[in-house]
Amino acid sequence: MKKQLDKRLHAYRPDRADMALKGRVQAAEYVSGTPAVVARPVMDLKVMPQESAEAGSQLLLGETVTVFDNADGWSWVQADRDRYVGYVPQMGLSGITGSATHIVTVPRTFIYSMADLRSPAETACSMGSRLTVAEMTETRGTAYAIMPDGSALIAAHLHPLGFQFDDYVSVASMFLETPYLWAGKSAFGFDCSGLVQLAMLMCGRSVERDSDMQATSIGAPVEAGRDGLQRGDLVFWSGHVGIMEDAGTMIHASGHAMRVVREKLSDAIDRIAHLYGMPTAYRRPLVSVGHDIGR
Repeated sequence: MKKQLDKRLHAYRPDRADMALKGRVQAAEYVSGTPAVVARPVMDLKVMPQESAEAGSQLLLGETVTVFDNADGWSWVQADRDRYVGYVPQMGLSGITGSATHIVTVPRTFIYSMADLRSPAETACSMGSRLTVAEMTETRGTAYAIMPDGSALIAAHLHPLGFQFDDYVSVASMFLETPYLWAGKSAFGFDCSGLVQLAMLMCGRSVERDSDMQATSIGAPVEAGRDGLQRGDLVFWSGHVGIMEDAGTMIHASGHAMRVVREKLSDAIDRIAHLYGMPTAYRRPLVSVGHDIGR
C-alpha cells in the first residue's frame, strides 16, 4: 500500500493541493501558490481555519510562506523555512515588497515607534525574526536600525542575514526560564522541538519542526547510546526531545516544569518513564552546517 504523505509537510486537501504534488495525491485542483511574508511578531500556524483550533507550530516576523488558498479570513500556507503546513489569519500576511536584510540575534527585542528608547514600544519580536533595515541612525549615543515604515530597533540586537552563532547549545541556554508553550517556537514560549529548531536555526541549520521528525532526520544515532552522550547530542522520547549540555545534563522545554530548564538526564529519565517510557533515540547532529530536513 502506498504510504500517505504527511499533511504537516505537504499541502493537500480533497479540494486543492500544491501543484508539486500532482500525480502523488488526489485533489480537485492543483495550484502553484503565491508568496507572502509574516507581518506579525509571532503567529500561530493552526491545524484548522478557526481561532479555537489547536496550533501545530508558529511563524515568526519576516518568515516567508507559500499561500495555497484564502477563504473566510484565513490563509492556507506552507512555511518556506521548514515546510510546515497550516492556517493563519489572512491579515497577518503581507505581499513580498522587499527582501529582509537582518535577523534578530538576542532572545527578544522591542520595536519602537521611532529611533529613541523613550518612544513607545509598539511591539516586541523574537530571536530569528527577519527584518528589512532601510538605514541606521544614532540617538544619544545608541545606534538604531530604521525599518521602511520608520519604526526602529536597537541596532546591536540585529545582525545582517547570514550571521550564525557557533554553538546551538549556548543559544538554547539563552532561553532558560522561558515559558513552555505548546507549538511555540519563539522566545515568548517554546515547546521542546521548537527550542531545538530555533537554536539550530541560529547556527545555520534548518531542521524539521516536530520531535518525531527530528528523531529520524537530525544527524546520526549515538553508537554507544546513553553512555556515549556528549554536549550537543539530542535525547528523544515519544513526543519529547532534550539537548545535552554535557554528558549528564540537558536543556529542554519541559511540559512538567512549564518552562525551559536545565535538568540532570537521569532525573528526567526517571520522571518521564512512568508516563511516556524510556528514551527512544540518542542522536548526534552532524558537525557541518546545512539542512537536516528530509524530503
